[in-house]
Amino acid sequence: MAHRTTLLLDDETRAAARDLARQYGVTVSEAIRRSVIRQRDLAVGLPAERRAERGRALRRAIELFEGNDPAAEVRRLKAQDAGF
Repeated sequence: MAHRTTLLLDDETRAAARDLARQYGVTVSEAIRRSVIRQRDLAVGLPAERRAERGRALRRAIELFEGNDPAAEVRRLKAQDAGF
């Protein structure tokens, strides 16, 4: 459920919010929302579900690469690049 909050931004903060919005390609409000979430994650740490999601992704990546020889893969890629 969304709640409306009014923020009073000084000129520097307003300009920074506009720069972020332009960089993200979103509205200033969305840029501020993303920034608040990002700052929370940095200060408090990721929520448990997000950490679990990343752990699952890492385990899946390990499964996908299991049994591959990295040195052989590098040799194969270099051989492909030699033709260019």
